[in-house]
Amino acid sequence: MSESPVQQLEVRAVLDYLEIGGVGCILSNDVGRWYMIAPGRVTITRSSQPISISCKKGSAATAAEVVQARLDTSNLMGNLVISAGLGYFVDRHSGAGYGYPAILTVVMQPSAPPAEAAGANPLDTRVF
Repeated sequence: MSESPVQQLEVRAVLDYLEIGGVGCILSNDVGRWYMIAPGRVTITRSSQPISISCKKGSAATAAEVVQARLDTSNLMGNLVISAGLGYFVDRHSGAGYGYPAILTVVMQPSAPPAEAAGANPLDTRVF
């Protein structure tokens, strides 16, 4: 008996030590790509490969992180006893035996301020 090939993840975004909302995120691994708004939940397909998380909050902040998949050993003993290990080998190749942390927190980085905010006037045509 093997595990489900899907997993639900909760994604949170933090900027300057505070959780922020309305953050658009794309999660992707070698078997798919999923879009969501953080904070929130998304159902993804498990894989033995890492999952990449790319998030953006308008022009204010961005984040990019990679999370490694981990072998889910919670059902490993049952698989070994019930199926003499066959379940483990099937899960290992399908990705269902792997999982990601249930809660992923991405740390947002403030975007560079536009030239106008930094004191430069784009309409200033003076020549020095």
